[in-house]
Amino acid sequence: MHTVKVSEFTFFPGPRYRRLGKNSGEEFREDVLMPDIEEHKKIQLDLDGVLGYGSSFLEEAFGGLIRSDVDPELVRFMVNNAISNDNPTIKEEIISYVEDAIKAKDNQALAHARGANS
Repeated sequence: MHTVKVSEFTFFPGPRYRRLGKNSGEEFREDVLMPDIEEHKKIQLDLDGVLGYGSSFLEEAFGGLIRSDVDPELVRFMVNNAISNDNPTIKEEIISYVEDAIKAKDNQALAHARGANS
């Protein structure tokens, strides 16, 4: 299994979007996570060694994987098996963003299906 260390991306995780500043959740998702998932499928995250995480960085990086059509089971596996000794509760926070993104996507698909059947 391939390991992705956030600390190799940055010591200072930034904002949600690239346009808002360096080391964004969007940049981490698009430039690190997506290529690694495509190449290795299952990856292990190492969340340790950074100054801290903002909720917008985490939601965009991991909830954004769901919105980018990454298999939810791969995302759940990655987060549930993440290394997080510096902040053990961070995994629970990330899972909540992933599950919220899954629900939103399911609701959107359901609304679309209902509209198509009208």
